[in-house]
Parts: sequence; structure tokens; C-alpha cells
Amino acid sequence: MKLYYSPGACSLAAHIVLREADRRFDLERVDLKTKRTASGRDYIEINPKGYVPALELDGGSEILTEVQVILQYVADLAPEQHLIAAPGTLARYHTQEMLAFIATELHKQFSPLFKHDTPPAVQATQRGKISDRLTYLQDVLADRAFLMGETFSAPDAYLFVMLQWGHKLGIDIPLWPILDDYEQRIAHRPAVEAALAAEGLLRHPRQRKTA
Repeated sequence: MKLYYSPGACSLAAHIVLREADRRFDLERVDLKTKRTASGRDYIEINPKGYVPALELDGGSEILTEVQVILQYVADLAPEQHLIAAPGTLARYHTQEMLAFIATELHKQFSPLFKHDTPPAVQATQRGKISDRLTYLQDVLADRAFLMGETFSAPDAYLFVMLQWGHKLGIDIPLWPILDDYEQRIAHRPAVEAALAAEGLLRHPRQRKTA
């Protein structure tokens, strides 16, 4: 398999899950401005949508796109790692519910904040929406170690990346102490550390809390 990625983009979630699943894969960086890959290929020919991630399956004849779909596909390759519940179970549907929530209610709220010409009023509205979603997720985590229970799973990789985006955009994650502790625990997982290192990223340091 080959993962087409951009450092720190949502493709990082797929990268983490590939490592958690202990799959063999190659990485190819994509310049999202020029739409060229590190090897010089036109990325639009690989993924006409123009964004990452894209996962080239073994054999090279099939491409999967959309991060929440790729997360499910990779997790299913390694059922022994318990990265996703078995197909057809209620637990699987709850996992898909969480992936959809992160994708539509959190991930997409960040998009306007990455654009320099977004009006301040719109930015403020988006930050308010993100804060509401983070409050909800903190409540989810109040009685469990990870989003789907007591073991790390695919949605946790996705949320971890969103929390990195929050730091990058000046959202004070320590305002949600349960989320802050959750992020720090995930950051120390070997697969997460390896994925960050491979993409040339530094994990966000714990901010000092003031009295």
C-alpha cells in the first residue's frame, strides 16, 4: 500500500492507524498547492478531488479516498488490533457514528480558519462551533479512556489530529482538561510518535496551566 499525505493534514490519522495496524506501506508526500507528489506525479491523476489522504491499495489498481473510509479499511485489515468493531455489530455503527461526527462536525469547522481571507466574524463563529464540539467530546471521555471505550481505536487517531490543528490555530486545548490529558496519552503511543517523526512533525508540548 501507499499513503499519499501532507504533513499534519488529516492524512496523519490514516498514517497513525496504518502503524497501529502494523501494516507495511509506503509514504508519498503531496504538495497541496502545486498538486504534485514527491516523485513528480500529477496528484489530480491519483485523486481528482485534489486533497489528501489517498490510499493506493496493494497492486496499485485501486485508490481509496476520504479519511474516515480509509481508517475503517485499514482497521479491518488488522482485527487483532481492535482498532474498529466488527462489521454488522452495533459497536461498529457507533464507531461509524463517531467518525462521521469528527468528519462533519469538527474537521469541516476548521476549514475556514486555515484561509487567510476568512472574515473575523466568520472565524469567531467557527471557533465557537469547534468549542461546542470539543465540550461534547470531553463529556464523552469523562467516563472512559478513549472515544469508544477502554482501548485505542481509529476515531482516536482522527481526533488526535484535530487537537493538533486546534493548537496550531490558537485554540487553548487545556481549557478542556480531560481532552488535554487524552491528547498527551495518545501522543506517547509508539505508532503516533513514529508517524509524527516520519512526517517531520513535533507533537505540541503540554502548555503550563496557570492558577
